[in-house]
Amino acid sequence: MAKIIGAIASSHSPVIGFAHDRQKASDPVWGPIFEAYVPIQKWIAEKKPDVMFLICNDHVTSFFFDHYSHFALGIGAEFAPADEGGGQRNLPPIQNHMGLAHHIANSFTADEFDMSFFQSRNLDHGVFSPLSMIMPHEPEWPAKVIPFQVGVLQFPIPSARRCYKLGTSLRKAIESYPEDLKVVIIATGGLSHQVHGERAGFNNVEWDAQFMDLMENDPERLASMTIAEYAELGGMEGTEVIMWLVMRGAMSASMKKIHQTYYLPTMTGLATAIYENQATEPTPETVAEYREHIGHQLAGVEKLEGTYPFTLDRSVRGYRINKFLHTLTEPEHRRRFREEEEVLLAESNLSDEEKELIRTRNWRGMLHYGAIFFLLEKMAAVVGTSNPHVYAHMRGQTLDDFQNTRTHKVLYSVAGKDSGKLAWEKEKTPA
Repeated sequence: MAKIIGAIASSHSPVIGFAHDRQKASDPVWGPIFEAYVPIQKWIAEKKPDVMFLICNDHVTSFFFDHYSHFALGIGAEFAPADEGGGQRNLPPIQNHMGLAHHIANSFTADEFDMSFFQSRNLDHGVFSPLSMIMPHEPEWPAKVIPFQVGVLQFPIPSARRCYKLGTSLRKAIESYPEDLKVVIIATGGLSHQVHGERAGFNNVEWDAQFMDLMENDPERLASMTIAEYAELGGMEGTEVIMWLVMRGAMSASMKKIHQTYYLPTMTGLATAIYENQATEPTPETVAEYREHIGHQLAGVEKLEGTYPFTLDRSVRGYRINKFLHTLTEPEHRRRFREEEEVLLAESNLSDEEKELIRTRNWRGMLHYGAIFFLLEKMAAVVGTSNPHVYAHMRGQTLDDFQNTRTHKVLYSVAGKDSGKLAWEKEKTPA
């Protein structure tokens, strides 16, 4: 089974990434930033974790306010550094451990946390500032990294208590995963800071020290605090430290701190820490019971013939073809698909198999491959195929045979002003 071997806490200010990329280690002002990570690098080299679960927030880089979630888990294969205005950093993409990520996703949902999932998004300094200091990364990162984004910029945000509770679910999820993995939890976020308004530049060194002490010895007190209390003590943007409580909830009640630093060179209190887990392993009975809990809602669905739930696995596998089909909601892509389909397919990043499935209008094949029906429905409308034609094809029937299973024989597709006259549409007869 997977095991949490420890946790790392780190600020994620862009100043950390700037110092790394500009090679400021020999500068006496910047040097303490680098020195803080040396024990972490040694610890990582000694423990050799397989997976890191990294808790962060995005800074309106890849996650915008058209859809802003409290908890968003990365489920795709890899995530590259984002361009935050100065171009991408020269770092390799992180590789996800999708098996564990999907297991955690199912666990969170079973424990009634409302989740969002993301793929194909680049990640900003919330991830790559601390990560670039924590471990070597040439030519690639030595461990898999599961990114977990907490929406802490647009209020209302999750409470400290909610983050702490989610951490307890994370622990159960990891400890019930069947593969033998060494997992480290990484919590990121400022300590005291405020970067907006007339209070910009606010810091509270005394609170930062107290917060670090409470994180280790009395997390219950931190979980009981309101966001307003965090803002008063640590600044409005400093409220992001509630993300550390996700890590703390996943750790044993009594954890062992083996490293801690604090430095305030600029706007944000920069802190690092290493904690080792002191938890006892769960019993096989406890693990079995929790796995059953995770799978409870879909238990037995595999017995339903011809039924393919659109799971996270299917979503990842079919991402490219679904992305292509989704572009058909854009008028220019529809026009090009109708008028120059082969050119559009050649320009796409689709595999040869995916192109052939689309080219041959293999509705059932696309579904089996990982396309979701509601995008097939959109493609059907573009090419002038009715929904019942698609249903019949998926069932392996002629249209007439399928229509004979209905109480009324009608043909239709999604409506819209671009539909025009449809080849299969017949004049309606008066009632």
